[in-house]
Amino acid sequence: MQKRFGIDIDGTVTCPTSLIPHINKEFKLNITLDDLTEYELTECLQVDKEKFYQWFVKNEPLMYAESPLADGAKPVLSKWVHEHELFFISARSQTLFDVTTTWFHTNEIEYHHIELIGSHDKVGTAKKHNIDIFFEDKHDNAVDISEELNIPVILFDTPYNRRPSPENVIRVYSWAEAKNWVENWIKLEDKIRKEA
Repeated sequence: MQKRFGIDIDGTVTCPTSLIPHINKEFKLNITLDDLTEYELTECLQVDKEKFYQWFVKNEPLMYAESPLADGAKPVLSKWVHEHELFFISARSQTLFDVTTTWFHTNEIEYHHIELIGSHDKVGTAKKHNIDIFFEDKHDNAVDISEELNIPVILFDTPYNRRPSPENVIRVYSWAEAKNWVENWIKLEDKIRKEA
C-alpha cells in the first residue's frame, strides 16, 4: 500500500556531521559529533551567538551544496521512491531551493516534492500533505509531529536528540533499521486493513 513519507533533509538524508568541518575551520575548533549535545549549536559551542548566526547564514549555500549523504540513505530512498510518495520537508529557507534541488540531482536522489518552509514547525506542512510517516533528527519536531498528527516518526539517533520520546517516535541508528521498521509497519497496516 502506497504511503506518503515526510522526510527532513539535514541530519536525516544528509550526514549529521555535515557542518562540523566548516565549523571547525571557521571557529578554529576541533569538535566531533559527540560534542553536539544540543540541536541549537551555540548552546554547546564556545562561540558568540551573533557571530555564529551571521557566519551560518552567509555560508549555508556552500555547506548544503557540500553536505555528504547519510550512510545507507541512497539505496533505501531509491527503493522507496518507486513504492511511495516522498515529500522532503525542510526548515531551510526558500532562497536555498536551487541549492537543494541541485544537491538532490548531483547525489541522484529522486523525489516527488521538496518543500522548504523556513521554520522548524513542520506539523502544518505534514498535515497539508497528508503525511503518513515522518523521518526526522530534531527531537522536538519528532515529538510534535507524532503527537499532533498521531503518526509514527522515525528519529535518527544523534547526540543532540537523546531525550525521552513518546511511543510513536521510533529511534533508529541507521537507514537499514529505518527501512526494516517501515516495511514491518506497512505489512501490519495492510493486515489490519484487510481484516477490517
